[in-house]
Amino acid sequence: MRHAPAAVTLDDVAAMNAADQLGRRYELSPDGVLSVMPLADSEHAALASRICAWLARAGWPAEQLLQAAGVQLRGQDGVGGRIHDLAVWARPQPNSVWSCVTDLVLVVEIVSSGSEAMDQVVKVREYAQAGIPRYWVIDRDAAQTITLHVLGAGQTYEVAARMPLARLLETAPADHNIGG
Repeated sequence: MRHAPAAVTLDDVAAMNAADQLGRRYELSPDGVLSVMPLADSEHAALASRICAWLARAGWPAEQLLQAAGVQLRGQDGVGGRIHDLAVWARPQPNSVWSCVTDLVLVVEIVSSGSEAMDQVVKVREYAQAGIPRYWVIDRDAAQTITLHVLGAGQTYEVAARMPLARLLETAPADHNIGG
């Protein structure tokens, strides 16, 4: 049996993600806590595709719309890495497993069974502390409710809106201050 290293690094997490044949996602908090995220189902993938298509129709280039890519998060205790469901970048990112948050405009997470606390509590705190301007969370309720968080004072998110996903998709990204 293999033993885990005393301290897990982002390189270790990247290797775990590459080796997992079941499609799970491994993430590392800036505090050094390793998380195993559940396998996404087809509804999850369809929701990410709908948001991505909406952004693409509005003119966002594919090179700036990344699904299931890693982002490096720095905290007081170290460096972590999260894998978002979809992100919008101000410019194309260099080829890397873990991109930095510098040009990140928006992160979208889709809640799955088993990821509720991570998406609705932990990532809200971590993404706000990292300075990511917008964080959207799509719930898997009947309305597919989307909560739009906007970074406010004190590196915390404020809820800018909460609505059914279908209503969001009737608007334009520019209506939500997603500038390019």
